[in-house]
Amino acid sequence: MKQKMNYLVLLLTIIFMVGCTNVEDAATTDKETDPKVAATDSDIKSENEDAVEDVVDAPEVEEPKEEETSTRANEEEFAGYDILEVDGGDLSGYRQPNVAVDIGYGERVYWAFTNDHGQLVRVIADEIILQDDSTEPVTSSGRYYSDEAKVPGVESDILDEGHVIADSLGGVSNAYNITPQESTLNRHGDQAYMEKSIRDAGGATNFEAIITYPDTETQIPSSYKYTYTLMGNEIVDTFDNVNPDEVNESLGLTGNKPSESTSSNTSGDISSVDVNGNGQVTIKEAEAAGFSMPITNDHWLYPYMDDRDNDGMVGE
Repeated sequence: MKQKMNYLVLLLTIIFMVGCTNVEDAATTDKETDPKVAATDSDIKSENEDAVEDVVDAPEVEEPKEEETSTRANEEEFAGYDILEVDGGDLSGYRQPNVAVDIGYGERVYWAFTNDHGQLVRVIADEIILQDDSTEPVTSSGRYYSDEAKVPGVESDILDEGHVIADSLGGVSNAYNITPQESTLNRHGDQAYMEKSIRDAGGATNFEAIITYPDTETQIPSSYKYTYTLMGNEIVDTFDNVNPDEVNESLGLTGNKPSESTSSNTSGDISSVDVNGNGQVTIKEAEAAGFSMPITNDHWLYPYMDDRDNDGMVGE
């Protein structure tokens, strides 16, 4: 009996050991052949390799290049000048030396430059934008401000507080846009004519004013040179800061009785007279073409000229 029991225990032990071995083999086999686990490891490795290849093969992204040309141009334009902010209605006549000031009203950008002596020597504007009295606060006299800066010299009876860029063209009234200017020149002469030409054209581009002085002590200019573009035509206006009527009289170009023209051109073709091609004839252009002043309203040239006082004569 005892021997049988030993055989039975031995048999059970063998069965148990065989069963455990099968379980371990099955677990090992399952682990080795589990497609899910194998695929995951492979995918990770493959993805990493693809990522590296993508990084290597990816095209280089170019950084946006700065506009070196415009930046360089701006740096050259303002080299040696401090940028100064001045209220457009500042009545002080004092100017700081070697500064650049924006003298455009509102959003306009017009730059004025002074020299070592505080003299206003240059004004530039990429575009002259006309005054708009329907949207801008303008006085009844067509001004942005009720008065202009008191630059030394404007106290003279014959000198106006002359704008380099007029109110009607969008200029402010501080000392960086005002020079003492001969009153007839400012109101009826070349200065006024230039401003009217720009207004009639609806504005101008590439505007530059060069202002010259007789010495380094005065703030009263001796001459002006304006360069600007109207309807694709470059205009250059140069004139002295003097009374044009007195100059014409001293040259014998004025008189009570109109003189007959010495020009044979009576066909109404102004191409030979209108030097700058803007469709209008100045007194200088007419005289250069051989016409004597004044030009009356019965003259064929009269409609192309500016009779500012509407008295039927130009250049009287």
